[in-house]
Amino acid sequence: MIDDVVRVSLWSGPRNVSTALMYSFRERHDTTVVDEPLYGHYLATTGVEHPGGAEVLAEMDTDGGRVVREIMLGPFPTPVVFFKNMAHHLVGLDWGLLDRLVNVILTREPGAMLSSLIKQLPHPTIEQTGLPDQAHLVDTMVSRGEAPIVVESRALLSDPPGVLATLCDRIGIPYRDEMLTWEPGPKPEDGNWARYWYDNVHRSTGFAPYRPKDESVPERLQPLLEEACALYQKVVTYAL
Repeated sequence: MIDDVVRVSLWSGPRNVSTALMYSFRERHDTTVVDEPLYGHYLATTGVEHPGGAEVLAEMDTDGGRVVREIMLGPFPTPVVFFKNMAHHLVGLDWGLLDRLVNVILTREPGAMLSSLIKQLPHPTIEQTGLPDQAHLVDTMVSRGEAPIVVESRALLSDPPGVLATLCDRIGIPYRDEMLTWEPGPKPEDGNWARYWYDNVHRSTGFAPYRPKDESVPERLQPLLEEACALYQKVVTYAL
């Protein structure tokens, strides 16, 4: 660590209950949460179109290096800070920043993830699932002799207190019961893209019980699904 602050960076994929996990950490009195600080950098670097993307670009710092230096590695008033990031937002950045963070990967079974993602992004690419970068993160950590910290969304929803307790232990902070519930509605930390992506979590007061999705991935996306499943299997091997 560069100081006494424990800097937890969640490297999630889209539609992986990452916002719920951010809200969970927000309930800790010792923790500050930051919602996707690298989103503007990602949109500016890739040129991809997202719902509300113009607003994100207008309001966020799009210089990823500066965001890392001034926000992610900057000062915080609490001993723990939780950054909700998407793994694919690492594009174009120096991965040396990982050395300054406690890195946590949040992943989800690709069929369920894709059937949800296509409601906002009808034609997703494999890069937009975050899975290639999650797999690269796993490879990077293993090559350095580290045990990757991987949370699988189904496991989290099936046993929130158990998975959160194990996660906190791996991070090196105490588990707190207040992480299990929160007030419904938007949060001050929400990014300005919340109205496009956060409807369900804004109606929640805790982790929703796991329920299998009854939606299937369209036939046109079957090759993408197969590619995603292969990457997911590499990542989920290390799940808590």
